[in-house]
Amino acid sequence: MKNSEIRALSVDELKEKLTTEKEALQKLKFAHAISPIENPMKIKDTRKLIARLSTELRAKALDK
Repeated sequence: MKNSEIRALSVDELKEKLTTEKEALQKLKFAHAISPIENPMKIKDTRKLIARLSTELRAKALDK
């Protein structure tokens, strides 16, 4: 997901996407702990996406 797409989301959509991605990260970490996943870079990408989503959510909260 690109930063321009993230900026276009509303606050509610950001919160929903953030919870979805956090759940996905947790599942990826569990799967990787049991047996190595095919592409471990997915964990890093998901963490970065969560950071971008939370940063944008914080920026929108400060604008109000």
